[in-house]
Amino acid sequence: MIRIQNIRLPLDYTEDTLRRAVGQKLHIPFDKIRSIKLRKRSVDARKRDAISFLATLDVKAEGENRILSKTKKDRDISLVTEKPYRVPVCKSADRPVIVGFGPGGMFAAFVLAKAGLRPIVLERGKPVDERIADVSTFRTTGVLHPESNVQFGEGGAGTFSDGKLNTGIKDPRIRFVLETFVQCGAPEEILWQAKPHIGTDCLTGTVRNLRQLIERMGGQVHFGAKMTGFVQENGVLHAISYEQDGESKTISCSHAILALGHSTRDTLEKLHALGLPLAQKPFAMGVRIEHLQEQMNRSLYGKFWNHPALGAADYKLAVHLKNGRSLYTFCMCPGGEVVAAASEPGRLCVNGMSNFARDGRNANSALLVGVTPQDFGGEHPLAGMYLQRQIEKKAFLAGGGDFKAPVIRVGDFLKKRESSGFGKVKPTYTPGTAFASPERYLPAFMTDTLRLGLTEMEKRLHGFADPDALLTGVEARSSSPVRMLRGDDLCSVGCQGLYPCGEGAGYAGGITSAAVDGIRCAEAIIMQAGGKVCVN
Repeated sequence: MIRIQNIRLPLDYTEDTLRRAVGQKLHIPFDKIRSIKLRKRSVDARKRDAISFLATLDVKAEGENRILSKTKKDRDISLVTEKPYRVPVCKSADRPVIVGFGPGGMFAAFVLAKAGLRPIVLERGKPVDERIADVSTFRTTGVLHPESNVQFGEGGAGTFSDGKLNTGIKDPRIRFVLETFVQCGAPEEILWQAKPHIGTDCLTGTVRNLRQLIERMGGQVHFGAKMTGFVQENGVLHAISYEQDGESKTISCSHAILALGHSTRDTLEKLHALGLPLAQKPFAMGVRIEHLQEQMNRSLYGKFWNHPALGAADYKLAVHLKNGRSLYTFCMCPGGEVVAAASEPGRLCVNGMSNFARDGRNANSALLVGVTPQDFGGEHPLAGMYLQRQIEKKAFLAGGGDFKAPVIRVGDFLKKRESSGFGKVKPTYTPGTAFASPERYLPAFMTDTLRLGLTEMEKRLHGFADPDALLTGVEARSSSPVRMLRGDDLCSVGCQGLYPCGEGAGYAGGITSAAVDGIRCAEAIIMQAGGKVCVN
């Protein structure tokens, strides 16, 4: 198969357009082309008056060796032979345990189940259908279910997000992750989108289907099962303890994957008390910024702003500032909404989400300031987590309680005054909002950085610092402030057989990277059981 990169296509391209482009690139007649498959497609909006797609195509054609010989000087043309990711089947009397059923835990369980090891999953939250109901109740009434919310439950925190699957890591397992999502009902477009996303409305069903697939292969998923500790002897894992239905239980095992997620603060405290090696880790906090999606479309796409092939525009901005800090956007949700993401009573945090169509009126993104261990205020391994809690409590109080989020118009924030009314941008957050300045809940270094950064970002993207844009607080859980220390074998340095995994352990930053880390931990267990893993 021949792979062609950097093929430029018009926004309204057709199958005939593709064939002409391939024929011209390979210098062959159309009838020699057997098939064309879109491998990747991105929007090139560097010239707003000539926006187009850039594509990578996989082509099957007659006489491929001859074609490659004639085009060998063209670096955009290459021969590819794809080998699918395969999981070896192996046997072991010991059933591995997985704690947490977010992306890391799901894919660890999936790979272990495919290997025939019949994993047992302990998830403190509820199945996704019950979780949807609890999240809906919280958003409409402000009544929080501490064990079933945007953070806890089947699918993890990513289930109630934009479902973004793009990642900064390079790993051959990524394709396997995307193909598995498609197998479980995700849109096939994620296989070729440069910035793939599933959307909350599609992701909930995909997560359910993946769990059912794991169960059909012999895995078990226990909901309402909250880890309370682990048992080790001479530095070797022997059991995991947990609570379920008010009863304390213990399950014997020699291998367990800790895919806890970044919000299991009570479990982290217990693990620290048991002596599991933890360390401080830099992370980021800030606010969500909301604009009219149409304004972002016009700013980014110019005269093409309403072209049906483009959809809702997205952006990614980062600025380094004179105060020595940086401000950057994260988890941008085109046509989305700001959601209540709290998991603890009396503490408030927000996140962003979009449905697959991304057809909401507003765009939103996290606007984050880097936070280093020097900002934590202490040497304790969990000091960053305690800082998160402190700020989330202040945000809860700034909103007046009942999980109303503090909001402010960007124009008022830049002039250091509180807002008294909304402009053209109305908040999407429920269960409600209250006007309050970020000074009420964020440290001065963060509010100073936000003001400096907004002004600089306006220079990069016209309309970003629009006076009517809204800042909603607080975005406190973009990543984990803690790392569970592990060795090259992926085991905890304090307990052989215990595998810290994913975002909550400090080794991932999103759905796909967490899934890949879960697969790597599963592979380590498979090799312990005598299986041979081959990753191309």
